[in-house]
Amino acid sequence: MSTLHVLSHSPFGDDRLGSCLRLIGAADALLLSGDAAYALQPGTEPFKSLESRGLKLFVLNEDAEARAIAVPDWAEAIDYPAFVELSIHHDKVNSWL
Repeated sequence: MSTLHVLSHSPFGDDRLGSCLRLIGAADALLLSGDAAYALQPGTEPFKSLESRGLKLFVLNEDAEARAIAVPDWAEAIDYPAFVELSIHHDKVNSWL
């Protein structure tokens, strides 16, 4: 059973990202949207945590572009239709509100 975890809050305001990374399973995926895209700023602790995990990581392209964040090779930028496909592909979707 797999879960798509969706984060939309900045990783610099609270510990949602850390909590998510503690719970995420091998079959799960993580989608960064909104201010969560800031986790992909090179050199930051969130970036290092995500890079070292080797998980299935996605970011909404629109949100990365709006924040002038380059998407690293180990993450995949997707659009809204691909987000819907991810949601369908996984058994559950967990939004970290």
